[in-house]
Amino acid sequence: MADHTLPLNAIRAFLAAARHQSFTLAAQELNVTHGAVSRQIKNLEDYLGMPLFERRIRQVLLTERGRQFFEEAGPALDMLAGAARRVMKDAPTRQVTINVRPSFAVRWLIPHLSGFVERYPGIEPHVVTSTATVGRAPGPFDIAIRRGETNWPETLKVQRFLEDELLLVASPALLKNTPLPDVKAIAQHTLLLSRSRRSDWDDWKKAAGLKRSRVQPTLHFDHLHFVLQAAVDGLGLALSPLSLADNDLRSGRLVDALPELRQPLAPYYLGISPQAGAEAQLFAKWLGENRML
Repeated sequence: MADHTLPLNAIRAFLAAARHQSFTLAAQELNVTHGAVSRQIKNLEDYLGMPLFERRIRQVLLTERGRQFFEEAGPALDMLAGAARRVMKDAPTRQVTINVRPSFAVRWLIPHLSGFVERYPGIEPHVVTSTATVGRAPGPFDIAIRRGETNWPETLKVQRFLEDELLLVASPALLKNTPLPDVKAIAQHTLLLSRSRRSDWDDWKKAAGLKRSRVQPTLHFDHLHFVLQAAVDGLGLALSPLSLADNDLRSGRLVDALPELRQPLAPYYLGISPQAGAEAQLFAKWLGENRML
């Protein structure tokens, strides 16, 4: 049976793209990728049975029907959002506890949380961090997020959440002063290493066909978010999962130095506690909508 549910998330993507006349700027506003916005709008066009945008090189323009839909859908969605906020404002506060690793909390989850708080003002997200496996995590939680599908307790409902890649990043200023025309030129740079991801550089060099060098200058840090801050400050080259570097890449603080040498990483999974309430289901649904596609 066909699903005729009104695609509200696709409408949100459309409204952002219509305001900016740009899928790229809409993606930045919504904290998702350009591809995610494009697919949402295509889903909406399929639902309505008509094109909403005229796609041109580096520009999108509203069609006549698209302009009509924009003028009517925007105020309607604002009214729905306002009604929801007014109802939830006076409701008892609910909580959802999310257990994540520190780097993921700092680099991905917290920068995205404003979207959840805006949509669900009656639910307070409590972020707790732990480097332990989920089964040994201290304290109760509603949702846990970890990389990979192993070491999950059988009691949790686990689902694939976020695809990821490992890439080489650097500040634009660093590469301007010391260019990186090819992979061999990394010998001219300082390498930034995280003790929490000790094998990344050896694995990346092996895949890139480089030999290990014991004379190359390096800087060591306890956690990857320190490594990324050092990269932003121009102290050297860093290897980072795309998920953790995404905000710095979007803002231009970092650039993908050798995009042809990206390497796949194990995806992230989320697990929902059997004791979790409806708040956790809403948070999990929101996570699924905001994953990088």
